[in-house]
Amino acid sequence: MKSNFDNVSFDCSAKVTKAYSTSFSSAVKMLAPSIRQDIYNIYGFVRFADEIVDSFHDYDKEILFAQFENDLALALSQKISLNPILNSFQHTVHNYNIPNELIEAFMKSMKLDLHKTKYNTVEEYNEYIYGSADVVGLMCLKVFVNGNDKKFIELKDSAMRLGSAFQKVNFLRDLKADFEDLSRTYFPNTDLNQLDEQSKQEIIADIESDFEAAFEGIKNLPLEAKFGVYTAYRYYRKLLIKLQKTPSLEIKNTRIRVSDYQKVELLARCYVKYRLNII
Repeated sequence: MKSNFDNVSFDCSAKVTKAYSTSFSSAVKMLAPSIRQDIYNIYGFVRFADEIVDSFHDYDKEILFAQFENDLALALSQKISLNPILNSFQHTVHNYNIPNELIEAFMKSMKLDLHKTKYNTVEEYNEYIYGSADVVGLMCLKVFVNGNDKKFIELKDSAMRLGSAFQKVNFLRDLKADFEDLSRTYFPNTDLNQLDEQSKQEIIADIESDFEAAFEGIKNLPLEAKFGVYTAYRYYRKLLIKLQKTPSLEIKNTRIRVSDYQKVELLARCYVKYRLNII
C-alpha cells in the first residue's frame, strides 16, 4: 500500500528536520499536529536542495542538482517519487495547492549557489532572498491558512518578511563559513574583509525592519500555527540580539549561537505569552 511508503517518507522528512536543525525542529513541535508533518515535508525538501549546493564538495554538484530538479518535476507530475523527501514534499504541494512558481523561484536561487559567489546590487540580493527564503515562508503559509485565500493574501507580506529576516540572520551568523569555505558574499556593498560596526549595524537595522513587519502577521496567524511560528521568531530575534552585541571581528571569526539553556528559557516565555493570549 502506498500509505505505508508515504508514512516512511514522512518519517524521513521529520528526521531530516531534527538532524539538521534542532532549533527549527523544536519550533515545529509547537505547531498543531494537523499541520506539523507538512512543515517537516517542506523543510526536508529545501534542506536537501541546500545541501547539494553547500556541502557535497567531492561530487559534481551541477549533475546532482540537475538530477534532483528532474526528480522533483517527476514527483510533482506523477504524485509519487522513490526519493522519500520528494514524495513527502509533493504530497504537501498537492494537498495545499502550493503554486509551482514558488517552487521554481526557490530552485532558481539554489541553482545560483552553484556558481554565483557575490551579489553586487540590492536587486540581485533581494531576488536571491525572495527565492531562497520568502517563498519558503509562503509555502508554509499555504499550510497554515489551509485554503483560506483571503487570509493568505492578508498575511503574505508578513510571511515574506519573516522569511527574509530568518535568511539575513543566517547570513550574518554564517559569515565565516560562507566567506571562507564557499567564497560567497551575500550582503551587497559590504566588504567582509573589513566588516566594521557601522556596516554590521546597518545590516541589523534592515533585519529589525523585517522582524517588525513580520510580527504584525504572526499576531494574526491561525491558532494552529501561531505558537510555533512565534517561537521561531523569538529564537531568531534572540540570535540577532547576540549578533548585535558581538564585535564585528568576532562575527567574522566564529559562529554565534544561542545556548541550549537560553533556548529552554525562551520556549518557556513563549509558552506563557501564548497561553495568556498576549502574542
